[in-house]
Amino acid sequence: MTPKKFISIPKRPRRNRRSASVRDLTRETMVTPADLVYPIFVTEGKNVREAISSMPGIKRLSLDLLAKECREVAGLGIPAVALFPKISDRKKDSLAAESKNPRGLIPRSVREIKSAVPELTVITDVAMDPYSSDGHDGVVRDGQIVNDETLPVLADMAVAQAKAGADYVAPSDMMDGRIGYIRRALDEAGLTDTGILAYSAKYASAYYGPFRDALDSAPKAGDKKSYQMDYANVREAVREVLLDEEEGADIVMVKPAGLYLDVIMRIRAVTELPVAAYHVSGEYALIKAAAAKGWVDEDAAVREALTAIKRAGADIIFTYFAKAFSRSFQVSRS
Repeated sequence: MTPKKFISIPKRPRRNRRSASVRDLTRETMVTPADLVYPIFVTEGKNVREAISSMPGIKRLSLDLLAKECREVAGLGIPAVALFPKISDRKKDSLAAESKNPRGLIPRSVREIKSAVPELTVITDVAMDPYSSDGHDGVVRDGQIVNDETLPVLADMAVAQAKAGADYVAPSDMMDGRIGYIRRALDEAGLTDTGILAYSAKYASAYYGPFRDALDSAPKAGDKKSYQMDYANVREAVREVLLDEEEGADIVMVKPAGLYLDVIMRIRAVTELPVAAYHVSGEYALIKAAAAKGWVDEDAAVREALTAIKRAGADIIFTYFAKAFSRSFQVSRS
C-alpha cells in the first residue's frame, strides 16, 4: 500500500484576531481599575486645588477636599490611593522631624480618608525627602547620605502613619536594611496588621522631574545615585527584592515601570509576593504632552502602556492615569 503524502496545513494565527469579539475571547492580558493605585498629592490649607504645570490634570489638594476625591476614586472601582505630601519649608529640617508628627499632614490625611471612605486602601510614602531641608531620602552628614542614622527616622515616620490608619507603609528611600528595621518597629508598636510595600528596585531616573516639582523635594545638593539604583542594572534589582522579601516586605515594587518592563519580568520570576510597578510622573507627562500636540491618541496610548506593564508581570500599577483609565473602562463596559 502506497503511504499517503503528508500535506502541510497552512497556519493562520489571524483567525484568532478576525473580530472584536474573538479578540476579547482570546486576549491574554486585561487591565482593570482593580489593578490600579491612584497617587494623590496633599498640601496644607483650605479649599486648595493647585495645578502642577508639569503634570497637566493633576493637582495638589488640601485635606478638606480629600474625602470628595477619594469617594470619586472608590466609585470608579480603584481600590487604593497613595499619599504624597507637599510640606512647607518652615517645617523642614535636616532630620525630617515633621515626618513623625502624629498631627502632621499625612496622618491627618489618612484619618480623613479612613473616616470618609473606610473601604479604600491607603498607602503612605516613607521617605525623608518631602520633610528634609536637604531634599534627600536619608540623613546627610558632611555631604554624604548616611544609611544607619536614617533608619530610626524612617521607622518613626512609618509608625506615625500606621497609627493613623495606613494600610501599607511604602518605604521609597532605598536605604539598606530599612524593611526589617521598619517591620520590627511596627510589630513592637502593636501594628502587626500594617503591611509594607517596599520600593525594592527604585532606579535613579530622569523621569522623576515632575514629581519633584509637585512636592518641591529636589535635592539641594548632589543627586540620589548613591542610594537609588543604576538604570543599567537588573541583577542588582533581583538582589534588592530578595533582601526586602527576607526582611518582611509584603509587596515589592519596581520604579519606574514603562521603561523597566524587563526588570518587572525578572522580579516576577523570582518572587511569589505581589509585584507593583510605578508608572511615574515623567511617563505621565510624556503621554500628556504628545496627546496635547495631537501626536498620539491619549486613551489608546494609556491603555497600551498599562497593558504592557501588567503583561510584564505587575499585579499592581501606580498611575496618575488611574481615574481617566477607569472612566474609559466603565464606558467600554456599558
